[in-house]
Amino acid sequence: MENVKFYVDYISDIVEAIGVLTIFFGAVYSLIIFLISVTKKKANSYIVLRQTLGKSILLGLEILIAADIMATVVAEPTMKSVTILGLIVLIRTFLSLSLQVEVEGRFPWQKKASTE
Repeated sequence: MENVKFYVDYISDIVEAIGVLTIFFGAVYSLIIFLISVTKKKANSYIVLRQTLGKSILLGLEILIAADIMATVVAEPTMKSVTILGLIVLIRTFLSLSLQVEVEGRFPWQKKASTE
């Protein structure tokens, strides 16, 4: 059982690193797209920057939540660790929701505006 804990902890560290790299490379990609659109003098450069950056942060947060859940499942389930995980998931879910509203301009449960 100790080997399983070691490997799952190792895997959760890798998933955390993937989440951080997702946010980092998403930010770099967003800035490159922004700089390209600024040089072409597009009117909505700032909006494109906010949307692409928001999407990468959203994806990175989802990956980090998965890593936290994996790390907590392996650890000894104490009330303190479960409470901390709950708070982390709650905060990151709130951040994800507010980022999604910022990027898409609507709540996830709202219907998309018709394009007709």
